[in-house]
Amino acid sequence: MEIILISIVAFLAAILTFFSGFGLGTILTPVFMLFFSVELAIALTGLVHFFNNVFKIFLVGKNAEKSVLIKFGIPAVIFAFIGAWVLIHIPDAKPLFVYHLFGKTFEVFPVKFIISILLIIFASMDLIPYFQNLNFAKNKLPIGGALSGFFGGLSGNQGALRSAFLIKVGLSKETFIGTAVVVSTFVDFTRLGVYATRFNKSGLMDNLTLVIFATLSAIAGAYIGNKLLKKVTLKFLQITVATMLIIISLALGGGLI
Repeated sequence: MEIILISIVAFLAAILTFFSGFGLGTILTPVFMLFFSVELAIALTGLVHFFNNVFKIFLVGKNAEKSVLIKFGIPAVIFAFIGAWVLIHIPDAKPLFVYHLFGKTFEVFPVKFIISILLIIFASMDLIPYFQNLNFAKNKLPIGGALSGFFGGLSGNQGALRSAFLIKVGLSKETFIGTAVVVSTFVDFTRLGVYATRFNKSGLMDNLTLVIFATLSAIAGAYIGNKLLKKVTLKFLQITVATMLIIISLALGGGLI
């Protein structure tokens, strides 16, 4: 059941990623969390995200802006390492808080709560007009790279912050997408290297079939998304994705999932 559900979500989320500039990792991580621990869910999502990005590099990587890759990408990689290190060292043995509702007991653990808050913040960036009107000078790119890289390493969700900066520095649509894909791939590679120190313990090898199916589904979605890129209206899809993320985040932060 988890293979079918996760593969379908990976396929649909990969299509949305081309439209919104983010989506695959942000949507897929909570779905993985329905079946696995937080750390393993983030690691598995990272693998799917990485291989999907490698495929997208062949599609749009040639459009990346080299100067932006240096100013934004290098800080992103450095802070992705830091964020990933923090993730695997956050204690999650005891609940952050416990509450009772409708005769049931719900426990909220630190990592899930932190990720819930991050997902809500990321999702809100597509709903709050203030963020939509932000403009960043290119000298702010290292800050954006550091922030997106750190939260990418910590939660696996870097896309919203990355898009918030890159889309506001005067890049063309094609250059924005190509640059974002290349940066995202390097961040994924970095954080997966850190996660690898715990892969054997967390049971990654037992879930390779799931990773393969989810990756192939994401690649198929990326291919279709690239074909549809110039034919769709983005606003409705972005708001829909953001709303879904907030709902998922509230459930995650409330200990419901």
